[in-house]
Amino acid sequence: MAGTSLTAGQGALLPDRHPQVDFFVCDIFDALPKDDIATMEHPVFTLSTRPDRRILSYEHRGTTVEVTPSMKGLATIHDKDILIFCISQLMAAINAGRAVSRTLTLRAHDLLVATNRETSGDAYRRLKEAFERLAGTRITTNIVTGDTEVTSGFGLIESWEIVKRSRGGRMVSVTVTLSDWLFRAVLSKSVLTLSRDYFRLRKPLERRIYELARKHCGKQPEWRVSVEVLLKKSGSASPRRVFRKMIRDMIEQGHLPDYEMVEEEGDIIRFTRRAQVVEEGPAAPPLSAEALERARDIMPGADVYALEAEWRDFWASSGRPRLRSADRAFLGFVGKKAGRRS
Repeated sequence: MAGTSLTAGQGALLPDRHPQVDFFVCDIFDALPKDDIATMEHPVFTLSTRPDRRILSYEHRGTTVEVTPSMKGLATIHDKDILIFCISQLMAAINAGRAVSRTLTLRAHDLLVATNRETSGDAYRRLKEAFERLAGTRITTNIVTGDTEVTSGFGLIESWEIVKRSRGGRMVSVTVTLSDWLFRAVLSKSVLTLSRDYFRLRKPLERRIYELARKHCGKQPEWRVSVEVLLKKSGSASPRRVFRKMIRDMIEQGHLPDYEMVEEEGDIIRFTRRAQVVEEGPAAPPLSAEALERARDIMPGADVYALEAEWRDFWASSGRPRLRSADRAFLGFVGKKAGRRS
């Protein structure tokens, strides 16, 4: 009857107990890898390949970081791949206008593939150990994330849980809850895009040096830094003499993605961009509802918003060319992707 509200027990719908999405499913293929600026600039992860149970302390220009391990040891620079995967997925979703949460459900196989890892049984075991180190490592810092400076202690991830296993016992699906500190960095877009070749770097120090170059070069053509400061910011435990030798080896090998390294007089290392690094910039023009519907026809069952986010990242990495028709460019991208999958 008009003007009469229904109540429970009188034929009304049950209350909406979950009005907001409280988790985010990682389902965006080929999202560009992104890393948070704070842990790129300051040493948070150990470069050791063996269990490292030291308490790390770092201070530079007013920023302090203390990293305390669990019995499993400190989180390693390779463990960070998990966080990069999560950040990349969240940023792709945010750019596509999708709701996100600091609790993510991810497929272990997708994570291994996206970070250039093997998919053997041993790889799944190592992945589980990485989750344990990330959850157990505790950070105390005053690093600003999202324009907020708070001295606090936290784990890199708050919790993780294997929500599905295969018959053979391998991890299939995992739920991860990021720390508020890291999630705040994502929401404020305090992140930078990495080269996909980052995951091809074998040595922990190579990955750390690339992070520092990516962060400090920024939009500048080059970055000069003393070996002493580079050693401090890298978090390496090596003596300066040994560290300098490792840097010289990296210069000789010359396979650091995006950047060329040169040693200069005065114990200075110069980093120069050798290629255009993807930066944040103007967004691609909006797509029409008709284009999204057409994309559904081309790739039935695909998440068109994930495809849109992937196309926008591809457009950005191509130098943000001027588009006569965003719809046609997007549909051409989807058509090529569908052809590769067929």
